Amino acid sequence: MMQDACGSVAIPETGQPRLCPLQAALSTRPNIESYDEFCRVALSLLRFIGAAYTTGASDCWEAAYRFADEAPDIADSPLLVARAAALVRILRSGRPCELCFMPPSCRRLSKDEAALMRLLSVARSKQPGELETIVCQFVGNENGIATIRAVNALACC
Repeated sequence: MMQDACGSVAIPETGQPRLCPLQAALSTRPNIESYDEFCRVALSLLRFIGAAYTTGASDCWEAAYRFADEAPDIADSPLLVARAAALVRILRSGRPCELCFMPPSCRRLSKDEAALMRLLSVARSKQPGELETIVCQFVGNENGIATIRAVNALACC
């Protein structure tokens, strides 16, 4: 099999090019454009807060508040930041491993971010049964109720 410069590999039996596994995985991963403005704002806040916990830098908290203040159609930006922080705190305490957040300017989503955006989208569409199922898959039963409350609080901001 020959690989060309753009990373595609010819399939021997058909001769048609296909993406290498890494490019295929990246092309199927959701990106930030597939969500509405509120979800994009919430994702950026979650990323700033995740960075604050990871680095311990207070600048990340300030960036979160500044970003929320500048976001359109946000009536109470400090409350939005507080609710996003509450969700991150709950998730950090109930998972065996750290959450994976991409940098705030990144267009792609990590698996954890995609799951968070799915939680937020379902909470905003007011489907409680589906939300409970997704939360249990993401965090298990230990912090399920607290996570549902935090997601719902963030979704109605």
